[in-house]
Amino acid sequence: MSATGGGPASSYPPDVEVLLPVHNEGENIEATIREICDELSSRINVGFIICEDGSKDNTKDVLTRLAKELPLRLNLTGERRGYSRAVRDGMHMLQADYLLCLDSDGQCDAKDFRKFWDARKGCDVVLGWRVNRADTLVRRAFSRLFYLLYQLVLHVPVHDPSCPYVLIPRRVALQLVDQLGAMQQGFWWEFVARVHRGGYRITELPVHHRPRSAGETQVYRWSRMPGIFFRHVLAIFRIWRETRHGLTAEAAVDGATPAVESGSGPPHPQPCSGGPAYLP
Repeated sequence: MSATGGGPASSYPPDVEVLLPVHNEGENIEATIREICDELSSRINVGFIICEDGSKDNTKDVLTRLAKELPLRLNLTGERRGYSRAVRDGMHMLQADYLLCLDSDGQCDAKDFRKFWDARKGCDVVLGWRVNRADTLVRRAFSRLFYLLYQLVLHVPVHDPSCPYVLIPRRVALQLVDQLGAMQQGFWWEFVARVHRGGYRITELPVHHRPRSAGETQVYRWSRMPGIFFRHVLAIFRIWRETRHGLTAEAAVDGATPAVESGSGPPHPQPCSGGPAYLP
């Protein structure tokens, strides 16, 4: 594994760092990074943490070239470590006060960031909600079934717990990062469950979700879906067991803001606005 510094930046650390886990996205990654950089840098000072995950295409070459021009910090590896490990490694690199986590396939719309930034002071974590999800029918069907099991056990009152559009303060990211890893492919399912059951306040905002402009998913292929589903079902019960007592010791010591007053029942995030629960 290697880490390299980035290109020009007005100051460091920036206001927000954008974490992108990347695997075999040579066709998408340059356009994705430039779109995010153009949109966010018009409003705030932005940097990037790029956790490349053993790509076999030209992804590393593209990233290395971009890092000479843009404020990218690269974390490169020759072997696959998996989505969850890549995101956790990126969280450990965080220097800015806020971390914006997105997928690197171009499906997230950078224009949605403005409302996330405006909402950040009223909660501990801002989550995206893909109201019209642009994924395959098979992936949405597996995700819907898993959502029902997830809610049956964990009772997380958000519409879209697997959405990879998340704004996190540095203190919350560092409090949670070493607790994560039960779901190797379903990182955001686990993250949202631990956020909610740890007593953090959540705001959920609708986001645009676009079809991939090139390539195909590197994780959720049909042949892998049954195995991923089974492992994630087992992980649900592990998360329930590890979080059944509510606010973690680390969060309590470091000053996480409880979602409800002590003694008034289990923690809940801010109510999701509008409509029935979304089944991703």
